[in-house]
Amino acid sequence: MRMEFKIRKMKKKDIRQVQQIAKTSWNHTYEGIIPFDIQEKFLEKAYNDEIMQQRLEHSLMLVSEADGKIVGFVNYSFVREGGEAYLAAIYLAPEYQGKGIGTALLEEGLKHLEGVKKIFVEVETENRTGKYFYKAKGFEDVSEYDEDFEGHILKTVRMALRL
Repeated sequence: MRMEFKIRKMKKKDIRQVQQIAKTSWNHTYEGIIPFDIQEKFLEKAYNDEIMQQRLEHSLMLVSEADGKIVGFVNYSFVREGGEAYLAAIYLAPEYQGKGIGTALLEEGLKHLEGVKKIFVEVETENRTGKYFYKAKGFEDVSEYDEDFEGHILKTVRMALRL
């Protein structure tokens, strides 16, 4: 049975719920991959109120709602010269994963990106769920590199989707 959900542009009043989705999803995805204290440091930097306000104003933020609450979000950069855009984040509450919401968020975002020819995303190599999701959507590996993430070395894969 297909789950009922809707996707809309994020509003300022959604910030708290989106921060909560980011935290829950990060903790779930990176358990055993990135130490918890480093996750918390990153989340505080990347999802604090000021940064969320900047994301709202300077990038495309969409949320998905189900069961009367926000259950996921996607964050794209706007299209840059040469038709390139960057998928900065796509996160779902763990209990809503695997229900088509992530795919819908990804696709709805693309509809808003006028003139986009290529989307880039970076994913941690041990994040098998994330890598599988992007591969299934047609993303291909572009490069791999080590990233110093708050003093913890991460293996990161840069992927691209040509449209």
